[in-house]
Amino acid sequence: MSKCLRLAVIASIFAATPAVAQDVELPYWASIDTEVANMRVGAGEQFPIEWVYTREGLPVKVIRLMQGWRYVQEPDGTTGWISASLLSRERTAIVTGDGLAPMRAEPGDGSALKWNLEPGVLGLLGDCQDGWCELDVDGHAGWVEQRRLWGAGEP
Repeated sequence: MSKCLRLAVIASIFAATPAVAQDVELPYWASIDTEVANMRVGAGEQFPIEWVYTREGLPVKVIRLMQGWRYVQEPDGTTGWISASLLSRERTAIVTGDGLAPMRAEPGDGSALKWNLEPGVLGLLGDCQDGWCELDVDGHAGWVEQRRLWGAGEP
């Protein structure tokens, strides 16, 4: 194999690698994986910071990919770019809506009440079934109606 042909083959392998790394189905759920994450107006550190997130575990919806950046939407609808290195695929959810959200022992309104969760409470998301999702808030686990959780269900 000639030197030029060998270099062309190697170059094509490296050129294809980023495309393979970004071959994921969009949108998908992710969560902030650091104590401080900057949301920028563009995909790169040269762009201005629009928001600074200080809530590790906050769920975000990834809408677009661009090299090492993710265009995300957060619970209140704000969108912007966050470095992929600051995100995790670990599923979390945040309680939304008005008033307290009951956390039950089993899925269903008739199940025993364990706790009442205020809007803004954040937890690790487990399985979802029949409109209810398992949520673990600092070791306190139970079932919450899916409609009260942002980060649950299909993105």
